[in-house]
Amino acid sequence: MKMNDYLTALQTQLTTQQLPNQNLLDLLYDAYNDTTGMDNEEIKADFERLYEIMNGKPLKEIDEIIYAVCTLCRDHEKAGFVEGVKVGIGLGQELAK
Repeated sequence: MKMNDYLTALQTQLTTQQLPNQNLLDLLYDAYNDTTGMDNEEIKADFERLYEIMNGKPLKEIDEIIYAVCTLCRDHEKAGFVEGVKVGIGLGQELAK
């Protein structure tokens, strides 16, 4: 990810979102998510394995499972990102003392 791409995505988020409805960490995460390719080869392989396990199930059931898995993954990824930013801010404050 290039920093310029991230800053462009962040600027887009800031101009298109209604700020009172979204906090700064959410905006940072959304910009980060827009500029990073989250579907690396390991993730693609994991999803392929999941589809293999679900082989033979009705499409509606597969969709329900995949939606739940993707939501769970995004929630955990976002929580990790937000905590990482908080730790980084804390470290910066400690170094500034």
